Amino acid sequence: MLYSFATLLIAVFVELSGWPSVVNLAAAGVVILFFVVAIASYVYHGRRRDTDNQFRHPVRGTAAFMSALIVGEIGGVAVLLAGFVQAQLL
Repeated sequence: MLYSFATLLIAVFVELSGWPSVVNLAAAGVVILFFVVAIASYVYHGRRRDTDNQFRHPVRGTAAFMSALIVGEIGGVAVLLAGFVQAQLL
């Protein structure tokens, strides 16, 4: 549920952003792509029945993915938020 709410907020920030469409598309695309990949990861771990601790026996690339997820989601939202502030407040 929180991913759907966050996606709706991202859509509003894209709509009200002052950045060019390609910048908004890239920033929103990165965030939503990581949402989709995270959900797929939850499904994967649910099938493996290791949902009590996904990091106990991590698959290859887990640390790199988590780092990219943090940078991608925070960076994408920061770009959209800056565009919103630029268009609405300045």
